[in-house]
Amino acid sequence: MADPLGRAGARIEATLGGSWRWITQDSGEALFGAGIAAAIFIGLEGLLLLARRLLPVGADGWRGIARGLVDRTLTIFLIAVALDGATHAVAPPGPLLRLVDNLFTIAVAVQGALWLRELVLGLVRRRADASPDDARALGSAMGVITVLVNVVVWLLAAILILDNLGVNVTALVAGLGVGGIAIGLAAQGIFSDLFAALAILFDRPFRVGDVISYGTSTGTVEHIGLKTTRIRALSGEQLVMANTKLLEQQVANLRRIEERRVVLNFGIIYQTPPAVLEALPGELQRLVEQVADTRFDRAVFTGFGASSLDFELVFFVTVPDLAVMLAARQAVGFAIVRRFAELGVDFAYPTQTSFTAAPDGRLVDPTQISERRPG
Repeated sequence: MADPLGRAGARIEATLGGSWRWITQDSGEALFGAGIAAAIFIGLEGLLLLARRLLPVGADGWRGIARGLVDRTLTIFLIAVALDGATHAVAPPGPLLRLVDNLFTIAVAVQGALWLRELVLGLVRRRADASPDDARALGSAMGVITVLVNVVVWLLAAILILDNLGVNVTALVAGLGVGGIAIGLAAQGIFSDLFAALAILFDRPFRVGDVISYGTSTGTVEHIGLKTTRIRALSGEQLVMANTKLLEQQVANLRRIEERRVVLNFGIIYQTPPAVLEALPGELQRLVEQVADTRFDRAVFTGFGASSLDFELVFFVTVPDLAVMLAARQAVGFAIVRRFAELGVDFAYPTQTSFTAAPDGRLVDPTQISERRPG
């Protein structure tokens, strides 16, 4: 079996020799191809120069991402594109054509990896720049994200290059798959919390500083880390929750409340006149509308209770602040008490009347017996 180095040297010699013969024997076609390659290269360089002028350094948003892609464009990639374009206009010898194709494949794979890396990291940075809190939270995660992105894009680039150069990458891909499964099983808890942290940072169900409620706990988010989220409970202690466990629960973001709903249920005595009963919904609506930052919803009779005629009053406080809601609810409650006192309406409370049975089984009201008893 021939020496691999010898085979490589023979191929290089054949390529150089064939290319030199083509240049010397068909110099017109060679010069024409070189001119086309030079024109394509100059045109691409001109486009990059124009893009740099239109996209200033330090631009934010999508313009900043586009500027990063332009800055990561390699000159060798432009040369490979120019040479590949020239080979479609002229007919170079086979060894030179294969050399240009291999160079183009390698350049495209490397350039694609650089562009993909810059695009992903640019999107992450753009997401973080939208909020200072997110930027602080992503600060510790950027290192891990960068490593993961580098590993993925360069592995893909290497596999693409080897495959296009004729190397059988089936065994390599299979080995990477088995290794990835083993690593994933060994560190599935860590990766679960890591991806949960990224989901929190990108999907933004809550941010640092938001007041959230989950399970039986309520508190303010202080820090979103790679593995845990730290929450300051209302009672003062710090709660540490794994990101995966936190996202498995229903989380209520209290900071995003736009308005608060207040429900007041009360009952009045059965002795209330029907005309007063019918007027109560209108009276309750008027009382609510007199309180600032409130929006009346409904006041309705809900049923006959054991000791009361039951009503339900529902209104909204249009300011999300909890203190405003508590003050409005108190103001409405006090107004109801004052107005009921003016109307002579009594609130109901649990009562029970006892009757005494006479010898013949008839029920006797004890108050009537005491009234008939001689003094």
